[in-house]
Amino acid sequence: MLKETPAATAPRYLVAGESALVVEFGQCIDASIHECVLALDEAIAAAQLGGVLETVPTYRSLMIHFDPKRTSTRALAEAIARLDAVSAPRKRKRRWRVPVCYDPPFAEDLGEVSQILALTADEIIALHSSALYRVYMYGFAPGFTFLGGLPDALAISRRAAPRPPAPPGSLLIAGGQALVASIAMPTGWYQIGRTPLKIFDPRREPMFLIDVGDDIRFERIDVMRFAELSLAADDGSPIAHCDEDEEDPQVATDR
Repeated sequence: MLKETPAATAPRYLVAGESALVVEFGQCIDASIHECVLALDEAIAAAQLGGVLETVPTYRSLMIHFDPKRTSTRALAEAIARLDAVSAPRKRKRRWRVPVCYDPPFAEDLGEVSQILALTADEIIALHSSALYRVYMYGFAPGFTFLGGLPDALAISRRAAPRPPAPPGSLLIAGGQALVASIAMPTGWYQIGRTPLKIFDPRREPMFLIDVGDDIRFERIDVMRFAELSLAADDGSPIAHCDEDEEDPQVATDR
């Protein structure tokens, strides 16, 4: 059985059509709930349950896609309930330092956010870049990276109407959340910076550079450095470095 934490609740098994099952652990964004999600994800992978095709972790639940010709919703739920997720091997969490430019033209909405929150641009940048973020999920669009850890002072409501497309790499905030956009899309969130890093790149192996459950810190760079790192990223360099043995690794530069 999964070990419960104060924020987590007993798992709920929700049918999602004839070929997917959702296991839900809570109703809010909370690291302890997310740990339960990841523990189950890794326990399922280790058990190699028959018929499971893919697992998709989110803030508070895990969706399991399965082949209905090989198993059923009931059989899968029963198999999952028997798993010892607490003792399952866990991936080592990594910490990344990601370069970001908060200067024009990469922070189109920074002035508007400044007015709404009654903070200076420098205060917003200092708050955003000093926080430690947890990667909770990829979702909404391919490679959109949803983060937890946004400082309370930067909590801002979504726009009443979507803004024009924010470019790939945009750092967006809204609804008390933060994310990194992977492709250009209209959005109701506010763009306060941009990274040259391609967290998602279908030409690269792995396509998703950073794992769900990893941590991220943002490191400020100027416009010239952004241009340099953009060229390196276009050539396939990840430009963000992670050392699992270091508590707080530095950004890998194009040396």
